[in-house]
Amino acid sequence: MSTTTSHTPESEEQPENAGRPAAGPATRPARLIQNEATTEIPVHLLFRDEPEAVSVPVRPAVVARRQGTGEQPRLRRPTPARSRTAPHLGPEPAERPARVLPGLAGVLAGTGGLVGGLVTAWWAGVVPPLAAGALRLPPYTGAGPGPAQWAAFAGSGVLGVLGFGGLARGRTGQARLLGLFGRYRGTVRRTGLLWVNPLLRRRRVDVRLRHWRSEVMPAADANGVALRVVVLVVWRVRDTARAVLGVDDHETYLRECVEAALARVPVEMPTGVGGGVAAAGEALTRLVVADTAPVGLEVFSVQPVRVEYAPEVAAAMDRRRIAALDARERAGMLNSVVDSVEDTVTRLTMRGLVELDDYERKVLVRDLTVAFCSGRGERV
Repeated sequence: MSTTTSHTPESEEQPENAGRPAAGPATRPARLIQNEATTEIPVHLLFRDEPEAVSVPVRPAVVARRQGTGEQPRLRRPTPARSRTAPHLGPEPAERPARVLPGLAGVLAGTGGLVGGLVTAWWAGVVPPLAAGALRLPPYTGAGPGPAQWAAFAGSGVLGVLGFGGLARGRTGQARLLGLFGRYRGTVRRTGLLWVNPLLRRRRVDVRLRHWRSEVMPAADANGVALRVVVLVVWRVRDTARAVLGVDDHETYLRECVEAALARVPVEMPTGVGGGVAAAGEALTRLVVADTAPVGLEVFSVQPVRVEYAPEVAAAMDRRRIAALDARERAGMLNSVVDSVEDTVTRLTMRGLVELDDYERKVLVRDLTVAFCSGRGERV
């Protein structure tokens, strides 16, 4: 009688799982770290010391679904930045030529108005009549000027006022800024007799090359020592519209720009060569040119013409300066004496005039040094 033994899958896997505790149905694998949003990474790969490369299959989180839930991963898309429109500040004022007429037109218009007024007066009988046949005007027999005469008077007066009132004289080195009801109408740079609309407001602007010598301004050197500086600025108005309409007072603005530049640039005391003052002048010029260019000013140079210490530090800095000059003079004298002694000893030795050992050489050097210093009237 034969006995049949049935093998199940559990009995086949039993030898491999022998000695291991049975795991529950919902237990996760102990050797894996699972990130639902990205991928699965085996634990043993995190602590490997071998430099060999290990390929790990990675599934993108955009396509893969979360393990065990079937939920599509939530993706946070970056929101586009909102474009902000720059505020409209309007066009910047820029100089442009104004529309003017030659002065002859104004003279003719004014003369015509004056002649028209006289003719109207004769016509109205205000003045004695002219000779017969001189003017062919209809006689007026009323008690006074009529509507026609008053209209002629008004037209002649307006023509005369506009003609003579608009005359202006343009000068070299001066410009006139024209405006009407607060609106810029142009700049007149022409010279001679001109006719300008008498309703326009005129502002005279000096456009010549100007030199401005400042008052005493505070400054400092590279070490922070307080100084008093007087600067000479060479400048002119390049754009009349920006200079007059861009700032309240362009001369005050230039003065403030120079003061701000002196606060940022160290100024050195003048020396024999003057290199420190020249370098400071170049730096001041660059800063002031950059600050005044937007308001229509053209600055050519900003040079310190007088530099002195502030009263509170003047005495101490003078003593320090004198001591430094004295030390420099002594150092120069000592170098000269050493060179003279060395040259004398070298010549005596090379020509064979004397044969000296170390002790005799030291004695000779000492005696020569004392002799040269005494001859110069200095003490060592």
